[in-house]
Amino acid sequence: MSSIFFRRSTKKATRYARSGKSLLELVQRVAEKSRVLGVGASYSAAKDHINVVVRMIRAYAKGEYRAISGKTLLRMVAVLVYFVSPLDFLPDVLPVIGLTDDIALLLWLVSSLADDIERFKEWERTHASAIKIG
Repeated sequence: MSSIFFRRSTKKATRYARSGKSLLELVQRVAEKSRVLGVGASYSAAKDHINVVVRMIRAYAKGEYRAISGKTLLRMVAVLVYFVSPLDFLPDVLPVIGLTDDIALLLWLVSSLADDIERFKEWERTHASAIKIG
């Protein structure tokens, strides 16, 4: 959290958070990078976590879901900026180990935002039900 790389990501997150278009571009980059994650239980769990955070930010950027505080949004965006950055504490060009810091940071994010994520998942379920009925 206190690394210079994460501080840079946090500064960039502020710029991203101001624009729905920028947020949508960021989540697209995250989706592309997450496709190259390896196989196995830890990578599968990481992909699941990435997907829920991406869906949450996408819904926010589209104005569909706004139950996210500014602080939570910045935290999520900063982690995603760090995730897509080729230059971080452990560069991604290092096989396997290069993604370790990205995944660790993502796991920290998901655990620190567990309540927010559960509320979003409930909103998704309710929202999906409403679409099916309507």
